[in-house]
Amino acid sequence: MPRPPLCEPAPSIDPGVLARYSRHLTLPGVGEEGQRRIINVKVLIIGAGGLGSPIASYLIAAGVGQIGVLDDDTVELSNLQRQIMHRESDVGLPKVASVQRLAEDLNSTVRIRALNERLSTENAIELFEAYDLVIDGSDNFATRYLASDAAEITGTPLVWGTLFQFSGQVSVFDPRTGPMLRDIFPDIPDADSVPSCAEGGVFGALCGVVGSVMATEALKLITGIGTTLSGKLWLYDALNASMRTLEFTADPQREAVSGLGDYQPVACAIEDPVASLSVQELQVLEAQHEVLVIDVRESWERDIASIPRSVHVPMDQLLAGDYPQVPASARSLVMVCKSGVRSEKAARHLAQQQPAHRKIYSLEGGTLQWFAQVEGRQITY
Repeated sequence: MPRPPLCEPAPSIDPGVLARYSRHLTLPGVGEEGQRRIINVKVLIIGAGGLGSPIASYLIAAGVGQIGVLDDDTVELSNLQRQIMHRESDVGLPKVASVQRLAEDLNSTVRIRALNERLSTENAIELFEAYDLVIDGSDNFATRYLASDAAEITGTPLVWGTLFQFSGQVSVFDPRTGPMLRDIFPDIPDADSVPSCAEGGVFGALCGVVGSVMATEALKLITGIGTTLSGKLWLYDALNASMRTLEFTADPQREAVSGLGDYQPVACAIEDPVASLSVQELQVLEAQHEVLVIDVRESWERDIASIPRSVHVPMDQLLAGDYPQVPASARSLVMVCKSGVRSEKAARHLAQQQPAHRKIYSLEGGTLQWFAQVEGRQITY
């Protein structure tokens, strides 16, 4: 099915910038009209992180007329390994501010709308209706499903991409001509079914590969050239240097999305909930000499910061059954990690191995929270 154009071309190109876009002007199928569409289009990018960096960079360079960037996060030092539009001097500042600086340095003709907020059921429809194309570079399931549903309701094409460790995926969900996210993945996955980038890691340069493919799909949609990834899922494995493409169609049994719903992932079923402990409660136990703090992070994480008197037992080692020597006086064991995710898993596992009289806890907020409350300093990595 032919794709209708996303927008009308601009009346003309300013003669002062013709040289800038000369490599587009000579491309078959793009030419002057395609570049005038690029100049006239309005694109919303969700996320100013690992994927948002190459996407914004290439769309700004291409001369996209108006770009909205939606992200409520601030830059952390650990972002700089892969989020290439941020600088060391940006740490602590809103991520969307980096996009404004990038446009000023790279292509001052591009207008940036910095939206220091999160996509929500309150703003999604209004935002999607205000743009010709949306690119989803978010890092969580809730936002991805909300974006797809908003795209289906408003008829706005959506370029979609994900990252995890060494692999990436890209697709185009164009409600005008093809299937949507719920046609291939009907429901939001269970909570914690996939670790976050902070917990599972991501290969830095992978962001450039996947983000560039997403930017390419966006420019194809804008100019009307080529065949897009609508109805296709492009999969890339950096570790094995392999690529493959899966095809999918609209599910005829699926009801069309007519309204936004609940985008909280279904909680995983847990037979024995893990008890949590606040930093203040941990200090009380430590004063009574009745607790052993077990740090399940990796060695390099402890080199950055560690809770005094904590015992180091890496997560893999703990799960393999290599438990620490527990003093008889320790009536409680407190698992700690970076922010509390891994420690919950460790506490649940250890609770099945320790005597019933010994209480097992997970420290709320992990090492980051401990240093913020006890030493009054922020630890970021």
